[in-house]
Amino acid sequence: MSPTMMVRLWSLQNVFLLWLTSPKILELTADRCVVRVPLNWRTRRKDIRAMYLGTLCMGADVAAGLIAFQLVAEKKVKVNFIFKDIKGEFLKRAEGDVLFTNNDGPLIQDLIRRALESGERQEATVHVTATVPDKLGQEPVAKFELTLSVKRR
Repeated sequence: MSPTMMVRLWSLQNVFLLWLTSPKILELTADRCVVRVPLNWRTRRKDIRAMYLGTLCMGADVAAGLIAFQLVAEKKVKVNFIFKDIKGEFLKRAEGDVLFTNNDGPLIQDLIRRALESGERQEATVHVTATVPDKLGQEPVAKFELTLSVKRR
């Protein structure tokens, strides 16, 4: 099953609002995750023609958490992971499809390893950058820091 289909089926059952945003997983490896969320009538504020703040946060959530989700599924271990907090810096209006990029895969791999070895809750800050390549190239429209908290069940 493709990562996009996996996320959409999971969100249909667990976070219906995420399902409505139609995220597409463009890249998913142990080191990097790139998620595209389209700008459309569901994700756009009509008055400013830019993506909703909540939609931007959901895209960052998916990009930050999907590597951990995949690693845990591959290892077939029972691990709980949640985001303890989120910090967002909104730099420009997102007036097109947004790419959410997480390059913190090695950090997440180490976090899960530490949690499995210690049996204690472990935390790390994951960084996600949001861009609108069609309009602004690689210039960020938003930057996120999410604290990922992991513990073996």
